[in-house]
Amino acid sequence: MNESVEKTEVKIFDIERQDDTIILTPMKNLNELEFQRIEGGAGTILRLLDDAHVKNVVMDFHKMDYFASTALSFFLKIWKKVMKNEGHMALCNVSEHEKQVLKVTMVDSLWPICASREEAIRAVKK
Repeated sequence: MNESVEKTEVKIFDIERQDDTIILTPMKNLNELEFQRIEGGAGTILRLLDDAHVKNVVMDFHKMDYFASTALSFFLKIWKKVMKNEGHMALCNVSEHEKQVLKVTMVDSLWPICASREEAIRAVKK
């Protein structure tokens, strides 16, 4: 008996482009169990940043409220590429829990943490 199994893959990041800026929206919490999918998303995003016309990144966290160390590693990879491109990175809609993680890991001073997407886009366009 041959049964068809339907597999549904939930996209981990929504990726938008606005001129020279990529807006990344994680679609769910980025915990350690999502390592493979975070790494896969990182590869896609790093390739987008190889485009000479893309240099800024906005991370919009409005669809989640938690990330783990694997996600922090991903953010740092993105940030290094942004710096190489002489661009800027900003975070927005960051939950109180996420702000605490950023503070404890001492990376909260690396990127502006903005209240809204619009504010973050303005911050990277400086």
